[in-house]
This record gives sequence, C-alpha cells and structure tokens, in this order.
Amino acid sequence: MIDLTGKVALITGSSRGIGKGIALEMARAGADVAVNYYQHREDAEDVAKEIRDLGRRALVIGADVSDRQAVDDMVQETLDQLGSLDITVANAYYSKREPFLDMSFEGMQRTIDVTLYGAFHVAQASARKMVARNEGGCILFISSVMSFLPFSGSLAYSTAKAGLNHMAALIATEMLDHRIRVNVIEPGWTDTPGERQFSTEEEIREGGKRLPWGRMGTIEDLGKAATFLCSDAADYVTGEVMRVDGGFWLKRGVGDIRE
Repeated sequence: MIDLTGKVALITGSSRGIGKGIALEMARAGADVAVNYYQHREDAEDVAKEIRDLGRRALVIGADVSDRQAVDDMVQETLDQLGSLDITVANAYYSKREPFLDMSFEGMQRTIDVTLYGAFHVAQASARKMVARNEGGCILFISSVMSFLPFSGSLAYSTAKAGLNHMAALIATEMLDHRIRVNVIEPGWTDTPGERQFSTEEEIREGGKRLPWGRMGTIEDLGKAATFLCSDAADYVTGEVMRVDGGFWLKRGVGDIRE
C-alpha cells in the first residue's frame, strides 16, 4: 500500500480534472494537500472538503501559475499553513487549439506562459524551498502524449508539453545531489471537464470504446500513478517519463480513433 502519511503536497490546477484526481488519491494515501485553482474556486473548495472528509488537512490557494510572484506566495503559504512541502505537482495548463495558419500569437503565448513557464515557476519556487530545508522532495510534471504525437490544431499545447518534458529531465539532473526526485507523467485521452471544450459527449463516449484499453483514462488512474511516483515506493525513480494512457499512443491518438 502506498503511504504518504506526514507528507504535504502542493498540486496546481487541482480544482478539477487530473489535478483533482491526484489531490484526492494523495489524500487517501495520507498526505495533506494544498489545492490550487485559478478560476474555479467553488470546485477547489469542494475538493478541499473531500480531502478533509478523508481526515487530512487541506488548504485552498488561488493563483495564476504564469505570475511568478503569485507562485512564490503560494509556495510560502503552503509552508506557513501546512508546515512542510514534500511534493509538488505541476499540473496547471492552458490550451488554445487553432489551425497553424489561423492561430493568434496571443493564444500561443498564453499557452506557453501557463503550461511551460508556469510549470517552471512552480518547480523552481518549490525546489528552492526543498533545497533550503535539506530534506529531499519530489517534483512531478503532468505532460501529455501530445508532447510527441502531432495533433492538428494543437501546435501551442504540444510545443509547451514537449518543452516541459526536456525541462523536467534537466531539472532532474541538477536536483540529484539534493535528493529531489523529478518525474513526468504523460496522460493519454482522459475523461476530464477540459475535454468537453474540444469533444462532444458522443465523441467522448464512442471514442473511448475504440481506445486500445476499451475506455478513456480516468482522473483516478492518473491520481494513482502520481501517488506512486511521489511515494517512497518510487525512491529509485527520477528523470523518468511514465505514460499512463492505456496504450493510447499505439493508435496514434484521437484523430485515428474518430475516423
């Protein structure tokens, strides 16, 4: 059984979707959790209530991860209120899907600012505190199979996730001496509220049936994988990319599934 008793986890973008799944699974394993949100405060409060109902402490923090000062304040508040910071999950993202010829620079920039630079801010701010405390730690980046699969209309998001993967590897290298493990999870097609921006309910329902594993991924699937990677059970794992996609990439993605 995975045990995170006594650990404190900060999870960005954890009011809904994959971040919520990670927050709840880590709480089930015994961690206290700082729940970060940007726009969905009520959802974040609901997640915090679920965490408290599990007997764990929960802190709700609103912050835009593309704002470095807001990130520094969020990390400090986590330490001040929960007393530690052992695990950071950089999950928050923004995605503007447009054809290359029509895409706006503003959409490209916002996607990079949140998805790539936001992950950098969160990781660096957390790592600095972890190094100062000299007790090790774990940083986990939530990437995507779209980091290497070329989906039409997803240039900005895929570029950000590809950069995130390489950034994580470099951070892992530099954090070895500090015993801070750094890993990446690449989800495939996962059933989240965010997917409703780009797919209809029918596409989600029918597309899931045609996936290699016969269904879409769930936030619980991602939560369990993240909890493992951030636990002592994965103490010898750093600088790795774990694909949690039910074989999704083997079919080359949503485009092939819909055809």
